[in-house]
Amino acid sequence: MSAPAVIEVVSAGKVFANGTRALRRIDLTVHDGEFVTLIGPSGCGKSTLLRIVAGLSEPSEGRLRWWGEGFHAVGAAGRKLFFVFQDPTLMPWARLRRNVRLPLDLAHVGRGEADRRVTEALDRVRLSAFERHFPRQLSGGMQMRASIARALVTQPDLLLMDEPFGALDEITRNALDAELLGLCSERSLTVLFVTHSIYEAVFLSTRVLVMAARPGHIVREVRIHEPYPRQERFRVTPRFTEYCAELSEALAQASALEEAALA
Repeated sequence: MSAPAVIEVVSAGKVFANGTRALRRIDLTVHDGEFVTLIGPSGCGKSTLLRIVAGLSEPSEGRLRWWGEGFHAVGAAGRKLFFVFQDPTLMPWARLRRNVRLPLDLAHVGRGEADRRVTEALDRVRLSAFERHFPRQLSGGMQMRASIARALVTQPDLLLMDEPFGALDEITRNALDAELLGLCSERSLTVLFVTHSIYEAVFLSTRVLVMAARPGHIVREVRIHEPYPRQERFRVTPRFTEYCAELSEALAQASALEEAALA
C-alpha cells in the first residue's frame, strides 16, 4: 500500500509469567487510514495483541514501531493513540460531561479548550442533551457513545478498540457501527478493532485478520473490497454474504487448528 505505516509488528511473541505462550510470531502492518479488524476464537490472543500495540504490555520477543519510530513518538502531533475498552469504564460518581473531559484534565489542557472539545465531541455522538446525566441514567449504547466521545476529545489519529459493542443488542450495535465509520471518515482515523462478530467485521473493515490459538497467530487475511461510506443496504447484498461465508470458513479452520493443538 502507498499509505505510510502507522503500526508495524515484526515477529512479536508474548509469553506470560506463568509460562503460557499467548502469541507466536505476529507480523502485522496497519497503514494510515485503514480499518483493520482482528477476529478469532476466544483465547486466541486478540486482546493481548491489541494491548501490546497500545503500549500496555511488552512483547516477549520481536519489535513494534509506531509511525516508523519507537513508542516514545506516540502522543506527538499527528501521532495520538487512544484505547477504547470493551466496557465504557465511566466514573459512576461523575456526570457525563466530566467523564468525557477526564483525559483532558489528566493532560492539564486549559479549561476553555477542554470545554470546547467536550462540547464538540458530545454533539458529534448525539449526547449533548445528556451531558449532566450520570452513567447509570444512560443506556448501554449511550454509555459506549460516551466512551467514544472521550476518545474524540483527545483528537486521536489511531483508535484501538477491544470489542466495544460486544455487549449491545444487534440494532444498537449496527447503529454504532455506522456512526463509527462516519467518524473514521470525518477524522481520517486509523483503527485496529477486535470483535467476535463476523457481520461487524465485514461491515466495518478494509481488512480482516483471522487468528488461531495455541499459541495465538494470524492464519488468514480477508480484504473487504467495498468503498466507503458503507450504507446499511450493504448488509443485505450478495457480496456481504460472500464475505461473511469466507470469514466463517476461515474461523472454522482456525478452530480446527486449535483442536488439533489440544489433541
